[in-house]
Amino acid sequence: MRWRAACVRWAGFRFNNSNYDNSNSNANVSSHLCDKHYSADLASTAKDNALKRQQQRGFGSDSEGDPEQAKAMKRANNLYSKIISIDNLRLADKKAAKGKSGQSGVIMHRRSPDTNLLNLHHDLINKSFTTSKYNVFKVRDPKERDVYSLPYFPDRIVHHAVMNVMEPIFVSSFTADTYSCIKGKGIMGAKVAVEKALRDVDSTTYCLKLDIKKFYPNIDHNVLKTLLRRKIKDKDLLWLLDNIIDSASGVPIGNYLSQYFANFYLAYFDHWIKEHLRVKYYFRYADDLVILSPSKPYLHKLLADIKDYLRSNLKLTVKENYQVFPVASRSIDFVGYRFYHTHTLMRKGIKKNLARAIAKGNNPQSIAAYYGWAKHCDTINLLKKLKMKNFKDLGVKPNLPAMQGDKIKVDRILNREITVHSFQIKESKFDRGNGKCLYMQIEVDQQKRVLFTGSGVLMDTIQQIPVDSFPFITTIVKENDRFQFT
Repeated sequence: MRWRAACVRWAGFRFNNSNYDNSNSNANVSSHLCDKHYSADLASTAKDNALKRQQQRGFGSDSEGDPEQAKAMKRANNLYSKIISIDNLRLADKKAAKGKSGQSGVIMHRRSPDTNLLNLHHDLINKSFTTSKYNVFKVRDPKERDVYSLPYFPDRIVHHAVMNVMEPIFVSSFTADTYSCIKGKGIMGAKVAVEKALRDVDSTTYCLKLDIKKFYPNIDHNVLKTLLRRKIKDKDLLWLLDNIIDSASGVPIGNYLSQYFANFYLAYFDHWIKEHLRVKYYFRYADDLVILSPSKPYLHKLLADIKDYLRSNLKLTVKENYQVFPVASRSIDFVGYRFYHTHTLMRKGIKKNLARAIAKGNNPQSIAAYYGWAKHCDTINLLKKLKMKNFKDLGVKPNLPAMQGDKIKVDRILNREITVHSFQIKESKFDRGNGKCLYMQIEVDQQKRVLFTGSGVLMDTIQQIPVDSFPFITTIVKENDRFQFT
């Protein structure tokens, strides 16, 4: 109850109970559907009217005086000094340069890195730092977007310095149903979650799918700043974040911080969906939303309230191409896959791109990227049709470098910072799960070790990391009996 109450305050509104309380069984939902007055009741109840009135009041709180809620809502303070410290700036420089050593900005910075970082440190102390001018260019993926690029020094280093400290604070605000740009989750996390939900066939007969109109460009600066001030107390850090936010309209696609700002902008909406409306099957990847339910009228009513919430509180609008449909008659197109109750296929556009890449004889790395999508869904017939060979059928034995150091179990380095240099996945007769074992060449306390684990989550995650991103710094934690990188 303490967590639910805190989430109500996080959302910034005084909520009463509503018709979305799904804590009862599915049988209760079905009985409502049989009531001829159900639709009228949904539209006219006093609770719904009260909810709408309270949403219009804006940001408020009804939890003052509650020490438990105050503890859950304690705002982060004394962060700025950690962010601008020389040690943190050096770490940020190291992270920002990974895989980019050949870029001109990195090369120029490397001519006098210590002097540059010291000057940046003083600029941040004196608050003379200001965001540099953007280089704006267009990309098609497949729709056209404006992408904003900042110089490596000082801006990208500053963004990484902020996230070195702020990432766990941002992530702690997210619900378990948010997947975009979160370590250990991402596309594969969303895919696994949707497939698991669809096993509950009776509760997932209908799908509401929607996305937000021009989400990144339409993020309101004043609303974002207000939300940040509900989480952060440090005035110096808020000055820096305001500087970055006001450097462009909306939230610019391309900034390292933008993906976290965007996720955080919808975090309170996520809590409203989950803790107040009690929606059981809800999934969000960036601004793409999928909700599953046994009731079509329920989803239409839910859509109306989502539109009202986004418009009233976040100044966002839902695209008109939203859909409410029976899952059995068509697939759920989400995170590059098409989900059915019984199987999962690749999205049509990705399948076409794979076929073109094979037909044109594209470089193996490009084809391997598409194969990464294909191997995680039901594509045996597709790969046979495209005459695409599996790597293991080629008879090639990779020349893998020998790993150095004593072997160490993952339990012994939990919650400790490590550097991962490389990895190998081998067959294991001891693992009872997927029959495989992950070996990682790591460095911990300035000593090389060979870390081994049968964790499927770690295996899936590390295979998604680009080759040029190694080595990387991380900490392995254990949450809900699962290991994950942070």
